[in-house]
Amino acid sequence: MPVIYQSLLRLYPAEHRREFGEEMAAVFSEIWAETENKGPLACTLFWTREVAGLVKGALHEHLRLVPGVNGVSLSTRRFTMRNGFRFPKTTIVFMALILGGVLVAIKKGQDIATSVPDINPPLQVHIQPVHSILLGGMPLFFAIFYAAGLIGWAILFALKRSGTHRLADVSGDQH
Repeated sequence: MPVIYQSLLRLYPAEHRREFGEEMAAVFSEIWAETENKGPLACTLFWTREVAGLVKGALHEHLRLVPGVNGVSLSTRRFTMRNGFRFPKTTIVFMALILGGVLVAIKKGQDIATSVPDINPPLQVHIQPVHSILLGGMPLFFAIFYAAGLIGWAILFALKRSGTHRLADVSGDQH
């Protein structure tokens, strides 16, 4: 079956095949080897998805080479690869939570260190809770930070939906 895939790769422009053809065929062969033993339904779904993706990708690459057709989008809900590395949006939230946990742990450690007398040998002492200004303001800080992030996301989402970001592509000589 990978021979059929090799034939379908010819739908891509020659330059694209030279650059990515081997890698695409290797990935296909690897995934096909895993899917082949899962039954006829899994194989049919796999081939349908792969052929559709390959035809769509080839069409996209050919359109990309045509002058004046830049910006034609064939994207669907499927993942499309882009150059560059992007963090998931939830990474910021998790990093803020981790930072908050580290700050709480540092403050608790300071509270413990100040509540134990410095004597040798150490005595069994009940650690007294110490109230901290830092811990009281922490939830408010995170609430404000989260709200600012949501507002920023909403603005970017609205701009993307309305197409306002495309105004940068309009040249000044068109009136």
